[in-house]
Amino acid sequence: MNENANDRKYLFGGAISCSQADGGFRDGGKGISTQDLRFLDSSWTPEEIEEKHQNDPFSLSEFQTALKDPSTDYYPFRRGIDFYHNYKEDLTLMAELGLEIFRTSICWSRIFPNGDDLYPNEEGIQYYVDLFTECKNHGMKVFATMIHYDIPVNLVTKYGGWKNRKMIKFFEKYVTVLFERLGHLVDYWLPFNEINAAKFSPWDGVCLIPGNEENMDQEIFQCLHHQFLCSARAVQIGRALDPGKPVGGMIARFTTYAATCKPEDNIQAIQDDQYSNWFYLDVLAKGYYPEYMQRYFDSINVKVKFEEGDEQLLLDGTVDFISFSYYFSQVSTNVEGWEKTAGNLIIGKKNPHLKASEWGWQIDPIGLRITLNQVYDRYHLPLIVAENGLGAYDKVTEDQKIHDDYRIAYLREHINQMNEAVKDGVNLIAYTMWGIIDIVSCGPLTMDKRYGVIYVDLDNGGKGTGTRLRKDSFYWYQKCIQNNGKKLD
Repeated sequence: MNENANDRKYLFGGAISCSQADGGFRDGGKGISTQDLRFLDSSWTPEEIEEKHQNDPFSLSEFQTALKDPSTDYYPFRRGIDFYHNYKEDLTLMAELGLEIFRTSICWSRIFPNGDDLYPNEEGIQYYVDLFTECKNHGMKVFATMIHYDIPVNLVTKYGGWKNRKMIKFFEKYVTVLFERLGHLVDYWLPFNEINAAKFSPWDGVCLIPGNEENMDQEIFQCLHHQFLCSARAVQIGRALDPGKPVGGMIARFTTYAATCKPEDNIQAIQDDQYSNWFYLDVLAKGYYPEYMQRYFDSINVKVKFEEGDEQLLLDGTVDFISFSYYFSQVSTNVEGWEKTAGNLIIGKKNPHLKASEWGWQIDPIGLRITLNQVYDRYHLPLIVAENGLGAYDKVTEDQKIHDDYRIAYLREHINQMNEAVKDGVNLIAYTMWGIIDIVSCGPLTMDKRYGVIYVDLDNGGKGTGTRLRKDSFYWYQKCIQNNGKKLD
Protein backbone atom coordinates (compact mmCIF):
# COMPACT_ATOMS: atom_id res chain seq x y z
CA MET A 1 0.00 0.00 0.00
CA ASN A 2 3.00 2.29 0.40
CA GLU A 3 4.06 1.96 -3.23
CA ASN A 4 3.49 5.10 -5.26
CA ALA A 5 1.18 4.27 -8.20
CA ASN A 6 3.22 6.60 -10.40
CA ASP A 7 6.31 4.45 -9.76
CA ARG A 8 4.73 1.18 -10.84
CA LYS A 9 5.95 -0.14 -14.16
CA TYR A 10 4.50 -2.66 -16.53
CA LEU A 11 6.27 -4.24 -19.48
CA PHE A 12 5.73 -2.95 -23.01
CA GLY A 13 5.69 -5.56 -25.72
CA GLY A 14 4.14 -6.92 -28.86
CA ALA A 15 2.24 -10.03 -29.89
CA ILE A 16 1.70 -12.31 -32.88
CA SER A 17 0.45 -15.86 -33.40
CA CYS A 18 2.27 -18.66 -35.19
CA SER A 19 -0.55 -19.36 -37.66
CA GLN A 20 -0.82 -15.73 -38.75
CA ALA A 21 2.90 -15.03 -38.96
CA ASP A 22 5.07 -18.10 -39.42
CA GLY A 23 4.50 -19.59 -42.85
CA GLY A 24 6.84 -22.54 -43.38
CA PHE A 25 3.73 -24.62 -44.02
CA ARG A 26 5.40 -28.04 -44.11
CA ASP A 27 8.97 -27.03 -43.25
CA GLY A 28 10.87 -28.54 -40.36
CA GLY A 29 8.62 -31.58 -40.08
CA LYS A 30 5.50 -29.55 -39.35
CA GLY A 31 2.16 -31.35 -39.62
CA ILE A 32 -1.05 -29.81 -40.95
CA SER A 33 -2.81 -27.52 -38.49
CA THR A 34 -6.50 -26.70 -38.30
CA GLN A 35 -5.78 -23.06 -39.13
CA ASP A 36 -3.94 -24.14 -42.29
CA LEU A 37 -7.33 -25.02 -43.79
CA ARG A 38 -8.90 -21.56 -43.83
CA PHE A 39 -9.51 -20.32 -47.38
CA LEU A 40 -9.30 -16.90 -49.04
CA ASP A 41 -9.63 -15.96 -52.69
CA SER A 42 -7.54 -12.80 -52.93
CA SER A 43 -9.68 -11.58 -55.84
CA TRP A 44 -12.68 -11.20 -53.52
CA THR A 45 -13.81 -7.65 -52.78
CA PRO A 46 -13.91 -6.42 -49.16
CA GLU A 47 -17.69 -6.84 -49.27
CA GLU A 48 -17.40 -10.45 -50.44
CA ILE A 49 -14.84 -11.18 -47.72
CA GLU A 50 -17.10 -9.68 -45.06
CA GLU A 51 -20.10 -11.65 -46.32
CA LYS A 52 -18.05 -14.85 -46.30
CA HIS A 53 -16.76 -14.17 -42.79
CA GLN A 54 -20.21 -13.52 -41.36
CA ASN A 55 -22.36 -16.03 -43.23
CA ASP A 56 -20.06 -18.99 -43.88
CA PRO A 57 -16.88 -18.65 -41.82
CA PHE A 58 -15.94 -22.30 -42.29
CA SER A 59 -17.82 -25.14 -43.97
CA LEU A 60 -17.52 -28.90 -44.26
CA SER A 61 -16.83 -28.66 -48.00
CA GLU A 62 -14.10 -26.10 -47.37
CA PHE A 63 -12.58 -28.42 -44.76
CA GLN A 64 -12.59 -31.42 -47.10
CA THR A 65 -11.20 -29.45 -50.06
CA ALA A 66 -8.42 -27.88 -48.01
CA LEU A 67 -7.29 -31.25 -46.65
CA LYS A 68 -6.62 -32.44 -50.20
CA ASP A 69 -4.92 -29.25 -51.41
CA PRO A 70 -1.15 -29.17 -50.73
CA SER A 71 -0.66 -25.65 -52.10
CA THR A 72 -0.42 -22.32 -50.33
CA ASP A 73 -2.25 -20.34 -53.04
CA TYR A 74 -5.61 -19.89 -51.30
CA TYR A 75 -4.52 -20.42 -47.71
CA PRO A 76 -3.00 -17.26 -46.18
CA PHE A 77 -2.12 -18.96 -42.90
CA ARG A 78 0.13 -21.36 -44.78
CA ARG A 79 2.14 -18.34 -45.94
CA GLY A 80 1.90 -15.85 -43.08
CA ILE A 81 4.70 -13.30 -43.36
CA ASP A 82 7.39 -16.02 -43.36
CA PHE A 83 8.37 -15.23 -39.79
CA TYR A 84 9.58 -18.86 -39.59
CA HIS A 85 12.49 -18.02 -41.88
CA ASN A 86 12.88 -14.33 -40.97
CA TYR A 87 12.49 -14.30 -37.19
CA LYS A 88 16.07 -13.17 -36.54
CA GLU A 89 15.67 -10.07 -38.71
CA ASP A 90 12.20 -9.39 -37.30
CA LEU A 91 13.36 -9.73 -33.70
CA THR A 92 16.24 -7.38 -34.45
CA LEU A 93 13.68 -4.79 -35.51
CA MET A 94 11.66 -5.45 -32.37
CA ALA A 95 14.79 -5.04 -30.27
CA GLU A 96 15.42 -1.71 -31.98
CA LEU A 97 11.86 -0.81 -31.05
CA GLY A 98 12.72 -1.63 -27.45
CA LEU A 99 10.27 -4.46 -26.78
CA GLU A 100 10.53 -5.77 -23.24
CA ILE A 101 8.27 -8.77 -23.75
CA PHE A 102 7.30 -10.72 -26.86
CA ARG A 103 4.17 -12.83 -27.08
CA THR A 104 3.90 -15.56 -29.68
CA SER A 105 2.33 -18.99 -29.89
CA ILE A 106 3.81 -22.44 -30.24
CA CYS A 107 2.45 -24.58 -33.07
CA TRP A 108 1.38 -27.95 -31.65
CA SER A 109 1.79 -29.54 -35.09
CA ARG A 110 5.47 -28.48 -35.15
CA ILE A 111 6.06 -30.32 -31.88
CA PHE A 112 3.79 -33.31 -32.56
CA PRO A 113 2.90 -33.22 -36.29
CA ASN A 114 -0.12 -35.48 -35.85
CA GLY A 115 -0.86 -34.76 -32.22
CA ASP A 116 -0.78 -38.42 -31.28
CA ASP A 117 2.83 -39.16 -32.28
CA LEU A 118 4.90 -41.33 -29.96
CA TYR A 119 7.80 -38.89 -29.97
CA PRO A 120 8.11 -35.15 -30.52
CA ASN A 121 9.61 -33.63 -33.63
CA GLU A 122 13.11 -32.54 -32.59
CA GLU A 123 13.40 -30.06 -35.46
CA GLY A 124 10.26 -28.31 -34.27
CA ILE A 125 11.54 -28.13 -30.69
CA GLN A 126 14.86 -26.74 -31.90
CA TYR A 127 13.08 -23.99 -33.81
CA TYR A 128 11.47 -22.72 -30.62
CA VAL A 129 14.70 -23.08 -28.65
CA ASP A 130 16.39 -20.91 -31.27
CA LEU A 131 13.50 -18.43 -31.45
CA PHE A 132 13.21 -17.94 -27.70
CA THR A 133 16.97 -17.83 -27.25
CA GLU A 134 17.06 -15.03 -29.80
CA CYS A 135 14.42 -13.18 -27.76
CA LYS A 136 16.56 -13.57 -24.65
CA ASN A 137 19.65 -12.37 -26.50
CA HIS A 138 17.72 -9.18 -27.25
CA GLY A 139 16.66 -8.77 -23.63
CA MET A 140 13.00 -9.69 -24.21
CA LYS A 141 10.88 -11.76 -21.89
CA VAL A 142 8.90 -14.52 -23.59
CA PHE A 143 5.13 -14.87 -23.23
CA ALA A 144 4.25 -18.18 -24.90
CA THR A 145 0.76 -19.32 -25.87
CA MET A 146 0.44 -23.09 -26.12
CA ILE A 147 -2.64 -23.07 -28.36
CA HIS A 148 -3.64 -20.04 -30.40
CA TYR A 149 -6.63 -21.77 -32.05
CA ASP A 150 -4.53 -24.22 -34.09
CA ILE A 151 -4.19 -27.92 -33.29
CA PRO A 152 -2.95 -30.82 -35.46
CA VAL A 153 -5.75 -31.56 -37.91
CA ASN A 154 -5.24 -35.30 -37.41
CA LEU A 155 -6.72 -34.91 -33.92
CA VAL A 156 -9.93 -33.68 -35.53
CA THR A 157 -10.18 -36.21 -38.34
CA LYS A 158 -9.16 -39.21 -36.22
CA TYR A 159 -10.62 -38.43 -32.80
CA GLY A 160 -13.19 -35.67 -33.26
CA GLY A 161 -10.98 -33.01 -31.72
CA TRP A 162 -12.05 -31.33 -28.50
CA LYS A 163 -15.25 -33.39 -28.32
CA ASN A 164 -13.10 -36.32 -27.25
CA ARG A 165 -11.67 -36.58 -23.72
CA LYS A 166 -8.63 -38.29 -25.22
CA MET A 167 -7.54 -34.75 -26.12
CA ILE A 168 -6.61 -34.23 -22.48
CA LYS A 169 -3.94 -36.94 -22.64
CA PHE A 170 -2.59 -35.68 -25.96
CA PHE A 171 -2.47 -32.16 -24.54
CA GLU A 172 -0.70 -33.34 -21.37
CA LYS A 173 2.01 -34.97 -23.47
CA TYR A 174 2.39 -31.82 -25.56
CA VAL A 175 2.67 -29.39 -22.64
CA THR A 176 5.01 -31.71 -20.73
CA VAL A 177 7.44 -31.45 -23.65
CA LEU A 178 7.01 -27.67 -23.68
CA PHE A 179 7.79 -27.29 -19.99
CA GLU A 180 10.69 -29.76 -20.09
CA ARG A 181 12.36 -28.49 -23.25
CA LEU A 182 11.41 -24.79 -23.39
CA GLY A 183 10.59 -23.88 -19.81
CA HIS A 184 13.97 -22.31 -19.12
CA LEU A 185 13.35 -19.82 -21.95
CA VAL A 186 9.73 -18.87 -21.23
CA ASP A 187 8.66 -16.30 -18.62
CA TYR A 188 4.86 -16.49 -18.88
CA TRP A 189 2.78 -19.42 -20.10
CA LEU A 190 -0.74 -19.28 -21.56
CA PRO A 191 -2.49 -22.58 -22.37
CA PHE A 192 -5.32 -21.15 -24.54
CA ASN A 193 -5.77 -17.97 -26.52
CA GLU A 194 -9.22 -16.35 -26.07
CA ILE A 195 -10.84 -19.47 -24.63
CA ASN A 196 -14.32 -17.95 -25.04
CA ALA A 197 -13.81 -18.00 -28.83
CA ALA A 198 -15.40 -21.45 -28.67
CA LYS A 199 -18.84 -19.88 -28.41
CA PHE A 200 -18.38 -17.06 -30.89
CA SER A 201 -16.04 -18.61 -33.44
CA PRO A 202 -16.38 -22.40 -33.11
CA TRP A 203 -13.83 -23.49 -35.71
CA ASP A 204 -11.17 -21.23 -34.23
CA GLY A 205 -12.00 -22.00 -30.63
CA VAL A 206 -12.88 -25.70 -30.57
CA CYS A 207 -12.51 -26.90 -34.19
CA LEU A 208 -16.23 -27.44 -34.74
CA ILE A 209 -17.70 -26.76 -38.17
CA PRO A 210 -20.85 -24.61 -38.00
CA GLY A 211 -23.91 -26.50 -39.17
CA ASN A 212 -22.18 -29.86 -38.83
CA GLU A 213 -23.34 -30.75 -35.30
CA GLU A 214 -26.76 -31.94 -34.15
CA ASN A 215 -26.65 -29.76 -31.03
CA MET A 216 -23.94 -27.17 -31.58
CA ASP A 217 -24.25 -25.56 -28.15
CA GLN A 218 -23.93 -28.94 -26.42
CA GLU A 219 -20.79 -29.77 -28.34
CA ILE A 220 -19.28 -26.30 -27.81
CA PHE A 221 -19.62 -26.44 -24.04
CA GLN A 222 -18.48 -30.06 -23.81
CA CYS A 223 -15.40 -29.11 -25.84
CA LEU A 224 -14.89 -26.14 -23.55
CA HIS A 225 -15.08 -28.39 -20.51
CA HIS A 226 -12.24 -30.45 -21.92
CA GLN A 227 -10.25 -27.27 -22.56
CA PHE A 228 -10.86 -26.09 -19.00
CA LEU A 229 -9.51 -29.43 -17.75
CA CYS A 230 -6.50 -29.10 -20.07
CA SER A 231 -5.81 -25.61 -18.72
CA ALA A 232 -5.89 -26.94 -15.16
CA ARG A 233 -3.52 -29.76 -16.11
CA ALA A 234 -1.17 -27.25 -17.71
CA VAL A 235 -1.08 -25.36 -14.40
CA GLN A 236 -0.38 -28.55 -12.46
CA ILE A 237 2.30 -29.80 -14.86
CA GLY A 238 3.92 -26.37 -14.98
CA ARG A 239 4.13 -26.17 -11.19
CA ALA A 240 5.75 -29.60 -11.11
CA LEU A 241 8.20 -29.19 -14.01
CA ASP A 242 8.78 -25.44 -14.25
CA PRO A 243 8.03 -24.04 -10.78
CA GLY A 244 7.81 -20.31 -10.36
CA LYS A 245 6.73 -19.66 -13.96
CA PRO A 246 3.21 -18.19 -14.02
CA VAL A 247 0.55 -19.99 -16.06
CA GLY A 248 -2.42 -17.84 -16.99
CA GLY A 249 -5.82 -17.73 -18.62
CA MET A 250 -7.22 -15.53 -21.38
CA ILE A 251 -10.50 -14.39 -22.88
CA ALA A 252 -11.52 -12.07 -25.67
CA ARG A 253 -12.94 -9.31 -23.52
CA PHE A 254 -16.30 -7.88 -24.58
CA THR A 255 -16.70 -4.83 -22.37
CA THR A 256 -20.42 -4.35 -21.92
CA TYR A 257 -22.55 -1.32 -21.01
CA ALA A 258 -26.29 -1.11 -20.45
CA ALA A 259 -27.69 0.87 -23.38
CA THR A 260 -29.91 2.92 -21.06
CA CYS A 261 -30.70 3.18 -17.37
CA LYS A 262 -33.78 0.99 -17.88
CA PRO A 263 -33.69 -1.96 -15.45
CA GLU A 264 -34.28 -4.33 -18.37
CA ASP A 265 -31.13 -3.11 -20.12
CA ASN A 266 -29.11 -3.41 -16.94
CA ILE A 267 -30.08 -7.01 -16.23
CA GLN A 268 -29.33 -7.77 -19.88
CA ALA A 269 -25.87 -6.23 -19.48
CA ILE A 270 -25.22 -8.36 -16.39
CA GLN A 271 -26.24 -11.54 -18.22
CA ASP A 272 -24.30 -10.67 -21.37
CA ASP A 273 -21.21 -10.11 -19.24
CA GLN A 274 -21.72 -13.38 -17.39
CA TYR A 275 -22.26 -15.50 -20.48
CA SER A 276 -19.65 -13.83 -22.71
CA ASN A 277 -16.89 -13.03 -20.22
CA TRP A 278 -17.16 -13.98 -16.57
CA PHE A 279 -18.10 -17.65 -16.98
CA TYR A 280 -14.79 -18.48 -18.64
CA LEU A 281 -12.65 -16.53 -16.20
CA ASP A 282 -14.63 -17.80 -13.21
CA VAL A 283 -13.79 -21.38 -14.16
CA LEU A 284 -10.14 -20.60 -14.89
CA ALA A 285 -9.51 -18.37 -11.87
CA LYS A 286 -11.97 -19.65 -9.25
CA GLY A 287 -11.96 -23.29 -10.26
CA TYR A 288 -15.67 -24.03 -10.54
CA TYR A 289 -18.69 -23.48 -12.75
CA PRO A 290 -20.61 -20.42 -11.47
CA GLU A 291 -24.20 -20.84 -10.36
CA TYR A 292 -25.62 -18.41 -12.91
CA MET A 293 -24.66 -20.72 -15.78
CA GLN A 294 -27.22 -23.37 -14.86
CA ARG A 295 -30.09 -21.14 -15.96
CA TYR A 296 -28.28 -20.40 -19.22
CA PHE A 297 -27.48 -24.07 -19.86
CA ASP A 298 -31.13 -24.98 -19.24
CA SER A 299 -32.24 -22.32 -21.73
CA ILE A 300 -30.09 -23.75 -24.53
CA ASN A 301 -30.52 -27.44 -23.65
CA VAL A 302 -26.91 -28.08 -22.59
CA LYS A 303 -25.77 -30.66 -20.04
CA VAL A 304 -22.02 -30.66 -19.59
CA LYS A 305 -20.74 -34.13 -18.74
CA PHE A 306 -18.36 -34.22 -15.77
CA GLU A 307 -16.37 -37.28 -14.84
CA GLU A 308 -15.03 -38.21 -11.43
CA GLY A 309 -12.18 -35.92 -10.46
CA ASP A 310 -13.08 -33.10 -12.84
CA GLU A 311 -14.31 -30.75 -10.13
CA GLN A 312 -11.20 -31.25 -8.01
CA LEU A 313 -8.92 -30.78 -11.03
CA LEU A 314 -10.51 -27.43 -11.84
CA LEU A 315 -10.06 -26.33 -8.21
CA ASP A 316 -6.45 -27.48 -8.10
CA GLY A 317 -5.48 -25.91 -11.43
CA THR A 318 -6.53 -22.28 -11.10
CA VAL A 319 -4.44 -19.77 -13.04
CA ASP A 320 -1.71 -17.47 -11.74
CA PHE A 321 -2.66 -14.46 -13.84
CA ILE A 322 -5.38 -13.29 -16.18
CA SER A 323 -4.91 -11.91 -19.66
CA PHE A 324 -7.35 -10.68 -22.26
CA SER A 325 -7.65 -9.13 -25.68
CA TYR A 326 -9.35 -5.75 -25.76
CA TYR A 327 -10.42 -4.02 -28.95
CA PHE A 328 -13.87 -2.57 -28.46
CA SER A 329 -16.95 -2.29 -26.23
CA GLN A 330 -20.62 -2.92 -26.88
CA VAL A 331 -24.01 -2.13 -25.36
CA SER A 332 -26.72 -4.43 -24.05
CA THR A 333 -30.42 -3.95 -24.67
CA ASN A 334 -33.51 -5.88 -25.73
CA VAL A 335 -34.77 -2.98 -27.81
CA GLU A 336 -35.75 -4.26 -31.25
CA GLY A 337 -33.82 -2.87 -34.20
CA TRP A 338 -30.88 -1.49 -32.22
CA GLU A 339 -28.05 -0.77 -34.66
CA LYS A 340 -25.25 -3.35 -34.71
CA THR A 341 -21.58 -3.14 -35.56
CA ALA A 342 -18.61 -5.47 -36.04
CA GLY A 343 -16.20 -6.49 -33.32
CA ASN A 344 -13.61 -9.13 -32.42
CA LEU A 345 -15.30 -12.53 -33.01
CA ILE A 346 -18.81 -11.07 -32.69
CA ILE A 347 -21.33 -8.58 -34.02
CA GLY A 348 -22.20 -6.23 -31.16
CA LYS A 349 -24.76 -3.54 -30.52
CA LYS A 350 -23.54 -0.07 -31.35
CA ASN A 351 -22.74 2.65 -28.82
CA PRO A 352 -23.81 5.99 -30.35
CA HIS A 353 -21.22 7.85 -28.25
CA LEU A 354 -18.17 6.15 -29.79
CA LYS A 355 -16.22 6.42 -33.02
CA ALA A 356 -15.30 3.30 -34.97
CA SER A 357 -12.40 1.93 -37.00
CA GLU A 358 -12.57 1.30 -40.74
CA TRP A 359 -13.81 -2.19 -39.89
CA GLY A 360 -16.59 -0.88 -37.65
CA TRP A 361 -14.93 -1.84 -34.37
CA GLN A 362 -15.86 0.82 -31.83
CA ILE A 363 -12.91 2.64 -30.27
CA ASP A 364 -13.25 2.96 -26.50
CA PRO A 365 -10.01 3.62 -24.59
CA ILE A 366 -11.85 4.25 -21.30
CA GLY A 367 -13.40 0.82 -21.71
CA LEU A 368 -9.92 -0.64 -21.28
CA ARG A 369 -9.55 1.09 -17.93
CA ILE A 370 -13.01 -0.13 -16.96
CA THR A 371 -12.12 -3.69 -17.92
CA LEU A 372 -8.83 -3.62 -16.02
CA ASN A 373 -10.61 -2.42 -12.90
CA GLN A 374 -13.47 -4.90 -13.23
CA VAL A 375 -11.26 -7.93 -13.83
CA TYR A 376 -8.77 -7.05 -11.10
CA ASP A 377 -11.53 -6.32 -8.58
CA ARG A 378 -13.23 -9.64 -9.33
CA TYR A 379 -10.15 -11.91 -9.19
CA HIS A 380 -7.34 -9.90 -7.65
CA LEU A 381 -4.80 -11.62 -9.87
CA PRO A 382 -2.05 -9.92 -11.90
CA LEU A 383 -3.21 -8.89 -15.37
CA ILE A 384 -1.75 -8.79 -18.87
CA VAL A 385 -3.32 -6.94 -21.77
CA ALA A 386 -2.42 -9.69 -24.23
CA GLU A 387 -3.88 -8.02 -27.31
CA ASN A 388 -4.88 -4.49 -28.21
CA GLY A 389 -4.40 -2.55 -31.41
CA LEU A 390 -5.94 -0.92 -34.45
CA GLY A 391 -6.52 -2.69 -37.74
CA ALA A 392 -6.35 -0.18 -40.60
CA TYR A 393 -5.46 0.31 -44.24
CA ASP A 394 -1.92 1.70 -44.41
CA LYS A 395 -0.50 3.53 -47.43
CA VAL A 396 3.16 3.57 -48.38
CA THR A 397 4.37 6.91 -49.78
CA GLU A 398 6.79 7.25 -52.67
CA ASP A 399 9.65 7.69 -50.22
CA GLN A 400 8.69 4.42 -48.42
CA LYS A 401 7.08 6.03 -45.37
CA ILE A 402 3.86 5.06 -43.60
CA HIS A 403 2.20 7.97 -41.83
CA ASP A 404 -0.19 6.22 -39.45
CA ASP A 405 -1.19 9.02 -37.10
CA TYR A 406 -4.50 7.19 -36.51
CA ARG A 407 -2.63 4.27 -34.95
CA ILE A 408 -0.50 6.56 -32.81
CA ALA A 409 -3.65 8.26 -31.53
CA TYR A 410 -5.22 4.87 -30.76
CA LEU A 411 -2.16 3.63 -28.86
CA ARG A 412 -1.73 6.90 -26.98
CA GLU A 413 -5.30 6.91 -25.74
CA HIS A 414 -5.29 3.26 -24.66
CA ILE A 415 -1.91 3.43 -22.94
CA ASN A 416 -3.04 6.54 -21.13
CA GLN A 417 -6.05 4.64 -19.79
CA MET A 418 -3.83 1.74 -18.71
CA ASN A 419 -1.74 4.23 -16.78
CA GLU A 420 -4.90 5.48 -15.10
CA ALA A 421 -5.87 1.90 -14.20
CA VAL A 422 -2.47 1.37 -12.59
CA LYS A 423 -3.08 4.51 -10.54
CA ASP A 424 -6.44 2.99 -9.61
CA GLY A 425 -4.48 0.14 -8.01
CA VAL A 426 -4.60 -2.48 -10.76
CA ASN A 427 -1.64 -4.88 -10.81
CA LEU A 428 -0.74 -4.79 -14.50
CA ILE A 429 2.19 -6.98 -15.58
CA ALA A 430 2.43 -6.20 -19.27
CA TYR A 431 0.90 -4.78 -22.42
CA THR A 432 1.58 -6.76 -25.60
CA MET A 433 0.27 -4.77 -28.54
CA TRP A 434 -1.40 -7.00 -31.11
CA GLY A 435 0.24 -7.52 -34.46
CA ILE A 436 3.40 -5.65 -33.56
CA ILE A 437 4.46 -6.50 -37.12
CA ASP A 438 1.87 -6.79 -39.89
CA ILE A 439 0.50 -10.34 -40.09
CA VAL A 440 -2.42 -12.09 -41.77
CA SER A 441 -5.55 -10.81 -40.04
CA CYS A 442 -7.48 -13.61 -38.33
CA GLY A 443 -10.99 -12.52 -39.31
CA PRO A 444 -10.83 -11.59 -43.00
CA LEU A 445 -7.59 -13.56 -43.64
CA THR A 446 -6.14 -10.53 -45.43
CA MET A 447 -2.92 -8.57 -45.19
CA ASP A 448 -4.57 -5.22 -45.89
CA LYS A 449 -6.08 -5.08 -42.40
CA ARG A 450 -2.82 -4.09 -40.75
CA TYR A 451 -2.10 -3.76 -37.03
CA GLY A 452 1.67 -3.46 -36.89
CA VAL A 453 4.09 -0.65 -36.23
CA ILE A 454 6.28 -2.57 -38.71
CA TYR A 455 4.95 -2.76 -42.28
CA VAL A 456 5.32 -5.95 -44.34
CA ASP A 457 5.19 -5.60 -48.12
CA LEU A 458 2.79 -8.42 -48.95
CA ASP A 459 -0.70 -8.25 -50.43
CA ASN A 460 -3.76 -10.40 -49.79
CA GLY A 461 -2.50 -13.01 -52.24
CA GLY A 462 0.92 -13.22 -50.62
CA LYS A 463 2.60 -11.29 -53.40
CA GLY A 464 5.21 -8.64 -52.67
CA THR A 465 8.80 -8.26 -51.62
CA GLY A 466 8.23 -9.08 -47.96
CA THR A 467 10.29 -6.01 -47.09
CA ARG A 468 9.84 -4.66 -43.57
CA LEU A 469 9.36 -0.90 -43.12
CA ARG A 470 9.14 1.18 -39.96
CA LYS A 471 5.89 3.10 -39.71
CA ASP A 472 5.59 6.46 -37.93
CA SER A 473 4.00 4.51 -35.07
CA PHE A 474 7.25 2.51 -34.76
CA TYR A 475 9.13 5.61 -33.68
CA TRP A 476 6.28 6.76 -31.44
CA TYR A 477 6.05 3.40 -29.65
CA GLN A 478 9.84 3.28 -29.37
CA LYS A 479 9.80 6.61 -27.54
CA CYS A 480 6.86 5.50 -25.40
CA ILE A 481 8.80 2.41 -24.24
CA GLN A 482 11.91 4.46 -23.56
CA ASN A 483 10.04 6.67 -21.11
CA ASN A 484 7.97 3.85 -19.62
CA GLY A 485 4.74 5.22 -21.05
CA LYS A 486 4.98 8.39 -18.99
CA LYS A 487 5.20 10.78 -21.93
CA LEU A 488 2.69 10.12 -24.68
CA ASP A 489 3.18 13.17 -26.89
